Amino acid sequence: MLGTKSEKTKPTTPDSAAASATKPTTPPVRYELSQIVQAARFEDLPGWATDDLRATWPGFLQSCKTMTAKASGAPWKRVCEIAKNIDGSDADAVRAFYEGRLSPYALVNPETQSNDGLITGYYEPLLRGSRKQDGAFQTPVLAVPTDLLTIELGDLVPELKNMRLRGRLEGNKVVPYASRNDIVGQTGYRAGKDKVLLWVDDAVELFFLQIQGSGRVKLPDGNMVRLGYADQNGHPYRSVGRVLIDRGELKAEEASMQGIQGWARKNPAKLNELLSTNPSYVFFRELPANPNPDLGPPGAQGIPLTPERSIAIDPKSTPLGVPVYLSTTKPNSSEPLNRLMLAQDTGGAIRGVVRADFFWGFGPAAGEQAGKMKQSGRMWLLLPPEAAPR
Repeated sequence: MLGTKSEKTKPTTPDSAAASATKPTTPPVRYELSQIVQAARFEDLPGWATDDLRATWPGFLQSCKTMTAKASGAPWKRVCEIAKNIDGSDADAVRAFYEGRLSPYALVNPETQSNDGLITGYYEPLLRGSRKQDGAFQTPVLAVPTDLLTIELGDLVPELKNMRLRGRLEGNKVVPYASRNDIVGQTGYRAGKDKVLLWVDDAVELFFLQIQGSGRVKLPDGNMVRLGYADQNGHPYRSVGRVLIDRGELKAEEASMQGIQGWARKNPAKLNELLSTNPSYVFFRELPANPNPDLGPPGAQGIPLTPERSIAIDPKSTPLGVPVYLSTTKPNSSEPLNRLMLAQDTGGAIRGVVRADFFWGFGPAAGEQAGKMKQSGRMWLLLPPEAAPR
């Protein structure tokens, strides 16, 4: 449920809580594939025989381009070259490619040797906004402030590669960056440092935009602006859903995105105080217009997400770009949801081997599904022989 997970971040790295004089956090575990997969057969994949694999083809070709452009993508070069000549509208040809060129490997949690993990959902929300602060449009959507520093720890300590701290200069010291409460409430040193991209009409909708990491804002003239994650203030995320549960304001089963939004509508005077319990704050950038509005925002791979065919994964265990077969159930349901997905995104809360965030697409209907998705599921990587674990 979205009220109890941290923000989507694109791209995501294992950030520390905030810049400070304290020692850096321990680097997260990064597993070798041979430690976390088991060889499988396509017959082991529930629903594989009936999945329409054509829905993955455009996204797979895009992932191929990104993977093979990097040195680490060398094992994919041969199969991606072959894929260019496949007719993506031919269901039999696409199936023959996947079954003939790739092999499935079940992901396994190394601590428990279990194949089961957590599958959540996310989406691209729609907000109402304006280029000017006017009328109902009083809540700012901020770009990255000019005084936000990002320190790449790997530049100082090689063992901390891909880890970073965020802060600001105070004299000749780097101190923790402002918390959400400071950013929202201050008018002193913040003056001139914050760039407002847009003004929106709903603070709680902006909060959930920060959780999702990207979204669209409809302007008064009908034009649509797409926003994407740009940076974060370095403070840890605290779940407002958990706060409401602990205070007895909501039951655990009510602390979904929709439940939190409903609470906010009933308690407008308490909203700012609730949101301030989460010190994390996300900054945005305006994205170029996408000629295909049916596709989602760019994920961590830098290519547009495909609704209901893209997932966010933990890149420490699942390589970005690879096809992943997912076997789970629909939100709040026992109805099977079995289909081939593409690992094209990452997220701040997506940590673990058997762990994925299912991209539902754009708008309220997608949000309805994403907001209540917290299912058990299993995952299989589809790999070419050159990328097979040894």
